Amino acid sequence: MYIVALTGGIGSGKSEAAKQFANLGVPVVDVDQIAHQLTATGSPLLKNIEQTFGQQVFNADNSLNRAKLRAHILENPEQRIKLEQLIHPAIHDQALQQLELNEQMLKPTYQLLVIPLLFENNRYQHLVNKAIVVDCDEQLQVQRAMTRSQLTEKEVLAMMAAQTTRANRLRLADEVIENNGSLENLIAQVNELHKKLIKTCIVSK
Repeated sequence: MYIVALTGGIGSGKSEAAKQFANLGVPVVDVDQIAHQLTATGSPLLKNIEQTFGQQVFNADNSLNRAKLRAHILENPEQRIKLEQLIHPAIHDQALQQLELNEQMLKPTYQLLVIPLLFENNRYQHLVNKAIVVDCDEQLQVQRAMTRSQLTEKEVLAMMAAQTTRANRLRLADEVIENNGSLENLIAQVNELHKKLIKTCIVSK
């Protein structure tokens, strides 16, 4: 099983890059999507979240209010550890299951694991054969994140501060997708990287 991790800071364009890899037929496992599934209404994890953070982070219909939880975490950084201890093991287990299932059913040349906190979370390091970083100027990151997620500049900067630095991501990257330009430019870079990865995987087998 050959696993390529895709990472990058908030607003860098990971989701769009992952979409383009998927368009090329690459199986994609996204830990953010898994996290949303595991915290959907009716999930057993919600009870644990309520016991830890209280009813204040829930809506009237008992669904998780992600904006309130995010704000609570940003205002109380020590609470981030508690949240990660609650949900990260389940996310990790689900990601492994999806990767294994893809391997058995699809037998792909390689799989893409989309994980924003690759370099901050040691759970996935042993799985990854290569790491791709989607990179862009930090001011552009802020603008994109504010537009996409309806966040304030203060919230985006706080989330960026909780992640590893741009310089550290670039230092640890095996490959970099520069995403300061157009969608066409991003697609071209993904296509070239895909060809390179296919060749690498064939040689390694």
